[in-house]
Amino acid sequence: MSPRAKKSLGQNFLMHAKTAARIADVARLSPDSVVFEVGPGTGMLTHELLLRSKKVIALEADGELVEKMRHDLADDVELGKLELIHGDVREFDLGTLPAGYAVVANIPYYLTGELFRRFLEDDNQPSSMTLLVQKEVADRIANAKKESILSLSVKAYGAPKREFIVPRGAFVPAPGVDSAVLTISGISRKYFRDRDQERRFFDLLHAGFGHKRKLLASNLMEAGVPKDAVPAGMRAEDAPLDFWLHLSAF
Repeated sequence: MSPRAKKSLGQNFLMHAKTAARIADVARLSPDSVVFEVGPGTGMLTHELLLRSKKVIALEADGELVEKMRHDLADDVELGKLELIHGDVREFDLGTLPAGYAVVANIPYYLTGELFRRFLEDDNQPSSMTLLVQKEVADRIANAKKESILSLSVKAYGAPKREFIVPRGAFVPAPGVDSAVLTISGISRKYFRDRDQERRFFDLLHAGFGHKRKLLASNLMEAGVPKDAVPAGMRAEDAPLDFWLHLSAF
C-alpha cells in the first residue's frame, strides 16, 4: 500500500521502478559518488542510487517517511551507505556536505526555482544536479530558442540537458502535468572572475529582463550600461550567455 501523500508538502511519489533506474543512470554516478537526495519519498529512487554510488544522504521533510525508509533500508543505514535526515532543504546547511557531491531531487514543483538558486549559488556547489521538474521548465532551461532569467542563471554555472520525459502516470498521486528529468553537469564558477562579477551578472540579468516591452539597451541604461554597448533592437531574451558575461566583466 502506497503512503498517503500530504498536500501541504506537495508530494507526488515516484512509483515506477524502471523510471527510477533510468533517472539514476542519467545522473552518471561513479562508485565513489556521494549523492544528496532531496525528497526521497518512498525510497524508490534511493534504492537505485545506492546501487550506483558510495553513499546516499537523503533529506526528507516528512518524518513518517523517514521512519519508513529507516525500516525498509535498515541494512544500508547500518552499513553507513545511507544517511537519513528529517529536514527542509530550504534550511539545510549545504556546507556540511562533502565537496563534489551530486544532487538528485524529486521535489514539489513550487520549490524548483528556489532549489536551483539554493545549490548553484552556494559556496559548496554540487558537481552535478539531476532533477525531476515540470516538462515545460526543463524545456525552457535546456531547449528554448529564447533565453530567460532562469535559463541564463542555470547556464552560468553548468550545462543543462533535458534527458527524458516522465509521464504523470509514473507518480502517485498523478500531477496535473508531465515531468522531465533535467541534468546540469560540470557545475562550477569558471565563468566568473570573482564574486563581484557574479553579483554584477545577476544584477544585469534582472535589469535587462525588468521591463519586457522595452528594448534591452533601454533596460540596461538604468543599470549604468552605455547604450552603444548593446546591439540596436536587441531584446533580453535574444541575448546569449556570452553577452551577459562580457557585460558583467566590466
